[in-house]
Amino acid sequence: MYRSTWPMLSASFACLLMVSLLADACTGVRVKPKDGSEITGRTLEFGADLQSEGMIVPRGKTYQGTAPGNKPGLKWTTKYGAVGFNGLKLPVFIDGINEKGFGIGLFYFPGYAKYQDVPVDSTAKALAPWEIGTYLLTTAANVEEAVKSAKEVFVGSVALGPWKSGPPAHFRLHDATGKSVVLEYVDGKLHVHDNPLALMSNSPTFDWHMTNLKNYVRLSEYNADPIEVNNVKLTPPGQGSGMLGLPGDFTPPSRLVRAFAFTRFAEQVATAEDGVKQTFHLLNQFDIPKGAAREKDKDGPGAADYTLWTSVSDLTNRRFYFRTYENSRIRSIDLAKCDLTAKEIRYIPTDEKEEIVDVTGKAK
Repeated sequence: MYRSTWPMLSASFACLLMVSLLADACTGVRVKPKDGSEITGRTLEFGADLQSEGMIVPRGKTYQGTAPGNKPGLKWTTKYGAVGFNGLKLPVFIDGINEKGFGIGLFYFPGYAKYQDVPVDSTAKALAPWEIGTYLLTTAANVEEAVKSAKEVFVGSVALGPWKSGPPAHFRLHDATGKSVVLEYVDGKLHVHDNPLALMSNSPTFDWHMTNLKNYVRLSEYNADPIEVNNVKLTPPGQGSGMLGLPGDFTPPSRLVRAFAFTRFAEQVATAEDGVKQTFHLLNQFDIPKGAAREKDKDGPGAADYTLWTSVSDLTNRRFYFRTYENSRIRSIDLAKCDLTAKEIRYIPTDEKEEIVDVTGKAK
């Protein structure tokens, strides 16, 4: 099932993870336009290029999962076609949507992810952490079906290359009805959190983030009123005073608070296309340039997180949109135009360089 480069790439993937243990700056948001469409989006940050490609997975494709000890795990055949982004040229989704309007996203979850113990007689129901999202995306039509399926399989700690365990991850699930949940494997158990705000970040656990939001209930889109103290009138210095106290750093708690504030106060747009554009604008607030957030090694600067790509999913119209660090032009993959009966997985290159257009000649 996997490309012939799988052993080399899995080792490379693990090495990238090892040098990027704090590469946990992904942020997820949701926009709901007036036409009722469901639009979700996220950023993907990492300390090295994951070589992500667009990926089209057809119906009827066989996957072989991985159990602990790198033994054969769950084997399944895709029921629904899906599109999205992979990593390191592997046939597994980091983010994507299927033909039923169901979407998944893998987010880094360091320090908290602890996967399940897999009984010896249950390896045929086991998956590696990087496989569970693809399994759900290609076999479930909605969040309800996906949660049911997740409870029927095991996600074990599978060594990936030189790692002793699988990459720490948790998952956002969302469908065209607006239902959203977060799946987290903590202390060896699967936890399912309702996510009515459809927000997502990284560590700590999702319930902690929801509690933390209570510290910011006074944020407002309206400017603060002037006050008078001892006959001295104090007036806010400019626009945005209602958002005073909004954290601006790149940590997961701060990013989720900003995601909450921006999605709450952004004006509701009319159509799905407007919603896609607005989601990209919202996610601009989380874009990390190279060098702004990095590790510190004993010999100097270490790996630097940056926004490799940003994706937006129109779950209603089944379209996947993206832009990359090297090319900010928005591109799309339309599921309605994909041959979901094809025999093989197809890949779409994403490494085009950005073209700067000279519009001087358009002067009137």
